[in-house]
Amino acid sequence: MANFGEGRRRGTGGMLPLLAISTVAEYYRLPWKPPVTAGLLAANTLVYLRPAFLDPLIPHISEVWFNPNLILKHKDLKRFFLSAFYHLNEPHLVYNMMSLLWKGIKLETSMGSTQFASMVVTLLGMSQGVTLLLAKSLHVFFDYRRAYYHEYSVGFSGVLFALKVVLNAQAEDYTSVYGVLVPTKYAAWAELVLVQMFVPRASFLGHLGGILAGILYMKMKSSYSGSDPVAMVVRGVTRAVTWPLRFLSSMVGSRRRRITGRGRVGRGQNGIAGPGIWRCESCTFDNSGWESVCEMCGSGRSGGNRWSVNQGQAHSSTSSSDLPLDELRRRRLERFT
Repeated sequence: MANFGEGRRRGTGGMLPLLAISTVAEYYRLPWKPPVTAGLLAANTLVYLRPAFLDPLIPHISEVWFNPNLILKHKDLKRFFLSAFYHLNEPHLVYNMMSLLWKGIKLETSMGSTQFASMVVTLLGMSQGVTLLLAKSLHVFFDYRRAYYHEYSVGFSGVLFALKVVLNAQAEDYTSVYGVLVPTKYAAWAELVLVQMFVPRASFLGHLGGILAGILYMKMKSSYSGSDPVAMVVRGVTRAVTWPLRFLSSMVGSRRRRITGRGRVGRGQNGIAGPGIWRCESCTFDNSGWESVCEMCGSGRSGGNRWSVNQGQAHSSTSSSDLPLDELRRRRLERFT
């Protein structure tokens, strides 16, 4: 998260192409493309760019600043949730999205899209909630009114700090945070201190709320062995949204079932090829029930074919099903010339 001072500053450093190139390069090398991470990247970027066709639908940043006083005073859930998807300037957006790209790919690949989406939704609510609770507590117990309770902030950093805690929770090695070597499980805490030292305008309380939300999430996961209710809701919504596509796919798949085609190689087989299909005993080609002549070799259905799938029984016939190979080749050529 970033604090708000005199007004919104839009960066013009041309960093968005760098984000686009990094995203394409990362996704190109992956055998499976994590969709939730891509969706989060797109959502944050579109909110920042505000293209003309979406501009009327996207609230202005002045309407969604995360401000504890306004959220509690007006019970403003729009500020509570949407403020995470807004960024002050281009460097702020690109830095957060590069971090999301790396963390999201690792976590979504390891746990699956549904579980990852459930975790992001949960951490978003928890990080914003913990930040709100911290600001209110400091205001009530220590009279920190101006410092935190009336502070304006936006950004996805709270969720990113929570994701970092989850990602590094079980790590036993060391990692470098801005050149400082620290145990990986404490990397989020080190980054919290260093970011505040080098970027004083960064929201300390928002980042701290993200870390505490990540720790709380891991504690809840370890103590709760049942099904994740948020994951069940996400899965249900996903199935409901994609139902039309799955229905159309099944319809197209059923229409693509083979009506005519090659049977199994060999003669004298009496296996059923499917409803409305009859198999030529001369060349084992499966023909539509509407045809009376084999499409492959030209043999008649009543003469050279003694097996009717439609009737499901053998018809007696004195004609032999064994034609010479030269005769079969000649008939096939005649059919396709």
